[in-house]
Amino acid sequence: MTKRHNVVTAQSDGRNESSLQRLDRNWHELLQELRVLQTGIQILVGFLLTLPFQARFPDLDPFQVTVYLILVILAALITVLLLATVVMHRTFFQLHIKEALVVNSDRILRVAMLLVALILMGTVGLIFDIVLGRAAGTVTALGLAAVVIGLWVVLPRLIRRRHLRHVDG
Repeated sequence: MTKRHNVVTAQSDGRNESSLQRLDRNWHELLQELRVLQTGIQILVGFLLTLPFQARFPDLDPFQVTVYLILVILAALITVLLLATVVMHRTFFQLHIKEALVVNSDRILRVAMLLVALILMGTVGLIFDIVLGRAAGTVTALGLAAVVIGLWVVLPRLIRRRHLRHVDG
């Protein structure tokens, strides 16, 4: 296997497809991932945007308000990143540079996932902070960080390493 521009291209993976067909398939797989991510973010953004209109919002301390505002900014940044792939698709339309589209969309999606992890930890931490106190909010956010690192970083790397060992030997 060779790795070029964060896009893995298999030398011989049993598929009988041209490089353009592989790019089309990679693009469609990226779109599916973006759709899943977009739905979750839309729900989270909707939740965050309703908070200032709740009766208890004025009772938040300055730390909680700051965390909330950071979460709103993160939600907006994630939305901008996800829409950037659409903008690139429109901009690159009929220019025959699908590889640039796939490579850059992959990069954008990776950054968006990092921000999603932060917004999930921050939102859960803020909710626990408001309901149970600062210590509970901190512990819960850090606990979720550990789960995210375990499931999004460690587990995929372990599975990949096992697969590569199996393929190589």
